[in-house]
Amino acid sequence: MNKEETFRVQVRKVRRLLMLLLALFIISGGGMLYYMVNPNALDFMLKPETVAFKPIEVDEDRIENGIHVRTGLVDAEGLMTVVNNCTNCHSSKLVTQNRMNAERWNATIKWMQETQNLWDLGRNQEVIVNYLVTNYPPKAKGRRSVLTDIDWYALED
Repeated sequence: MNKEETFRVQVRKVRRLLMLLLALFIISGGGMLYYMVNPNALDFMLKPETVAFKPIEVDEDRIENGIHVRTGLVDAEGLMTVVNNCTNCHSSKLVTQNRMNAERWNATIKWMQETQNLWDLGRNQEVIVNYLVTNYPPKAKGRRSVLTDIDWYALED
């Protein structure tokens, strides 16, 4: 073996040793990171715990202070008919913000039946309309009062 071949063999040995050290460094670094994230990883005496969560039972038709909790509608005769027929398709907020008289509610229901695939309500329609007119009637006052006693003046260029 000449000097050049001996040198090449020694370089290969050093290269293998460096690769082995690099692999050990990567493995030990990964192990240290895992131990930082999970400190109990090496605690072999630790018994695993099983935590059982009991689901909270919620009464969806609960009434508090005269208000149906799930929908926010007023507790009165016909409430559950309104909940069962109206909140299947849209939020109860849509019902409460549209304060109308009986004629307009009936027209709205007819429009929903013609264009929105609302089923025939039958005798429930009268119960629903009576509930809505009684509990959510049209407001006599708009968003703000009509302006009165205003001093108008002309703007000059």
